[in-house]
Amino acid sequence: MSASNVSTSSGEPEGPAGAGPDPESVVLDAKGLRALAHPLRVRLLGQLRRHGPSTATRLAERLGVNSGTASYHVRRLGAAGFVEEDTERGNARERWWRSVHRTTSLTDWELADREPEATLAYLHSVASGYARRTRQVLDGLDTMPRAWRQSLDISDWLLRLTPEEATALGEELQAVVDRYRQDLPGAATPEGAERVSVILHLLPEPGTVDIAADAVADPAGPPDHGNGDGHGDGDGDGDEPR
Repeated sequence: MSASNVSTSSGEPEGPAGAGPDPESVVLDAKGLRALAHPLRVRLLGQLRRHGPSTATRLAERLGVNSGTASYHVRRLGAAGFVEEDTERGNARERWWRSVHRTTSLTDWELADREPEATLAYLHSVASGYARRTRQVLDGLDTMPRAWRQSLDISDWLLRLTPEEATALGEELQAVVDRYRQDLPGAATPEGAERVSVILHLLPEPGTVDIAADAVADPAGPPDHGNGDGHGDGDGDGDEPR
């Protein structure tokens, strides 16, 4: 993941950096970004990616929302190409849905400039999901096995970097993650292996970047350093797209 790349998933990362386009990853265009500007759609998509095909009724129960509301937003995700009907499971009484991709990336910051409200709504939903997942894990800390408690890490460091250095740092961290076993459907895993989330935030400190001055100096907006192969779930509780 680079400094100008936002990638979210179901907790299932993309291919290694430099591996080329991932057919199971979607890079957001204007239509997709607007479709994911609703927080419930982000959560519904994450549920399908993490837990597999489901019906709108089951998704509604899982998220605590009205089934009609869930059905409407799943259909909107379908219209945008994020989900499709699972005809092998569906019947005349129930429509089953499945995700089309494993991951979602936002790499076009000119698009973000053209769609500022949709961009902010989407990113807020993703960030809220990360926070929600963290709270859920901490709420279960008292019953977590000791080995997993000892592996848990919530850390932050304050650095002083140029944008280029921040980009390089993000790429190096992604390379480290790429060395480890990915959570892929059907992949063989050793005994004791569980899903583990690595959530990366690489952000300038609030109030330290003169955004207005940057806009004047570079009216075209920030360059795209990303290639759409960052890792992330997009989901705080398994609800957001990576």
